[in-house]
Amino acid sequence: MRIAQDEIFGPVMALMKFKTIEEAIKSANNTKYGLAAGIVTKNLDIANTVSRSIRAGIIWINWYFAFGNDIPYGGSKMSGFGRDFGLESLHKYLQVKSVVTPIYNSPWL
Repeated sequence: MRIAQDEIFGPVMALMKFKTIEEAIKSANNTKYGLAAGIVTKNLDIANTVSRSIRAGIIWINWYFAFGNDIPYGGSKMSGFGRDFGLESLHKYLQVKSVVTPIYNSPWL
């Protein structure tokens, strides 16, 4: 269905049935978007397996839409570039630079 393939914003939630965890992971990754995902489970092993397998910028487990200044937020695939919040957000404002100079008459050399 289109609602499960497009990145829509608004008071909408798409729910899909699945028979196996592998089927759920395949379905979640079968889209060109990957902003966020939510996992609801009582099983920590399932939470870990699914969260490591889904390609999304942020994955919430038994919680949804939680943000904080120390939690990097941003999508993957066609769902955005870079990260907001956290130390990762500084990368878009910084540029790596190397400065190399010889040091003469140093007691450390």
